[in-house]
Amino acid sequence: MRPLVRWAKASKERRLGRQCGENGLKMMWPIVGLSAAVGGALGAFLYYACTVPSSQILGPTLVRGPAEGRRIALTFDDGPLSPFTEQVLDILRERRVPATFFVCGKNVERFPEILRRVHEEGHGLGNHTYSHPFLFSCSRAQMAAQIDRTQAAIEKLTGYRPGLFRPPYGIRWFGIFGLLRERGMQMVQWSATGFDWKLGTEDIVREALKGVQPGAVILLHDGVGRARPARMDRSATIRALPAIIDAARNAGLTFVKVQDFLPVA
Repeated sequence: MRPLVRWAKASKERRLGRQCGENGLKMMWPIVGLSAAVGGALGAFLYYACTVPSSQILGPTLVRGPAEGRRIALTFDDGPLSPFTEQVLDILRERRVPATFFVCGKNVERFPEILRRVHEEGHGLGNHTYSHPFLFSCSRAQMAAQIDRTQAAIEKLTGYRPGLFRPPYGIRWFGIFGLLRERGMQMVQWSATGFDWKLGTEDIVREALKGVQPGAVILLHDGVGRARPARMDRSATIRALPAIIDAARNAGLTFVKVQDFLPVA
């Protein structure tokens, strides 16, 4: 009789185990679903906060200027780079257009005379880090070094320390706004771009003009971030630039430097 009792007890325990396992699975799926939803929501939040140019979540960012006055700002990233920055400067001088150049410290050291020309011809200067890294791959100390090394390179050549900063790829990261506050610098993004890192001349013009309205900050590129300078060709941007300038002027818009969009201290 005892073996039969033991068998019945073991059978009952197995049924109970199966029931617990089934109940556990039933309970697990909502938890898995909730975890996936939370993870997805967190990922979407981080994507918006760190990569969307207009986001103000991580800190105050100048994306566009005021509509009053019908002013727009033309900006160039990743330079200086010969011969493209010189060609941009030639076009700007011919058309009497001011612009703002967000430069990489490494390229400033490569092409010091071009940087001097940008400054001497009255254009604005901004800091675009030293070597154009993804900021999310940098520690706070590394981000600080990227900013400070570029500030020093610009000041050595021009006697001027920029008050503007634009992050590589437009990607912000935790800690960067604190570093900018410590240095009295302003984060700048853009409201219009020609996507000139991947499009041809006609498409650059079309895309840039889509976002051109009073207060617009236009993003174009005259240089190279991480690639070797010899492998970079900004000819499509050079060809597109006169058409962008002429179309904006024909619309009654006036070009200014990004600095002109900042509140007067």
